[in-house]
Amino acid sequence: MDTSGKDSLIREVFKEFNASGVEVTSFKVPTDLENSHDYLWRHYIALPARGKFGVFNRTHYENVLVTRVHPNYILGENLPDIISIDDVNENFWNKRFEQINAFEKTLAENGTLIFKFYLNLSKEEQKNRLLRRLDLPEKNWKFSAGDLKERKLWSNYMNCYQDAINRTSKTHAPWFVIPADNKPAARLIVASIILEELKKYKDIKEPELEQKVKDHISVYKQELQNE
Repeated sequence: MDTSGKDSLIREVFKEFNASGVEVTSFKVPTDLENSHDYLWRHYIALPARGKFGVFNRTHYENVLVTRVHPNYILGENLPDIISIDDVNENFWNKRFEQINAFEKTLAENGTLIFKFYLNLSKEEQKNRLLRRLDLPEKNWKFSAGDLKERKLWSNYMNCYQDAINRTSKTHAPWFVIPADNKPAARLIVASIILEELKKYKDIKEPELEQKVKDHISVYKQELQNE
């Protein structure tokens, strides 16, 4: 949900990583170009190459969360057989969850390690964070009146989150539900999960110099010192 601390968590968890190995993508409202493709397209082209960390700030799950709370958004996707809101029915959502599960299974079978984190923020804490954005001039830019409108739909969102997590948490693509009212604790939990999971893969190694370069380190040092 809004104010859950996504941006700051990404910053703090990944700040000690080699920046060249981390690619962060923030997904906003789809552009005209993105809407001219299927809803998974913009996420597929942002996937990291092998050996890289790809961080998605918001994901393809927006398409079973925001659009489920606001089904009229689906009409903007220009989908076949979707003529009116009445066509955005339970059968439609069942198919969409099947597509998401198939998408993630394909990624996992081709070597991508998938971590899905839901920052579980309480409604009371969201209220406090929204008030802070209004109270502190340096935080004003973060506030949007639209946040208050979405807040009124809190129960709808919670139901959609629960359903999405239950339907799409798989062994190859698990969901981790992170208590998010305490930001430092949330960051620590996420970092710990990533570390512990990566420790399971013994073939992940830090890059090393070629042996022939190692063998001549003293020569290279001497050359630099003699300049």
